[in-house]
Amino acid sequence: MQGTQSGDNEALLMEVHAAKFLSLSVRTLQAWRTKGCGPAYIQAGRAIRYRRCDLISWISSNVVRGAKGGQILRSAP
Repeated sequence: MQGTQSGDNEALLMEVHAAKFLSLSVRTLQAWRTKGCGPAYIQAGRAIRYRRCDLISWISSNVVRGAKGGQILRSAP
């Protein structure tokens, strides 16, 4: 898979590889782009690419630390 070596965070991943990296379906990524949410992506013409570092950053910003008083606490970005 292109761009999976550690230290190669700027590598561009195709949509299918980004979905695999996140353990999600390609359709989920497509739906999130339509809604304007999910990880940052690059669009070059009709091609969609994801930088590995953006996927890692998105994962980090969505870590749930626990609940306190019924509220979900997310880690600081």
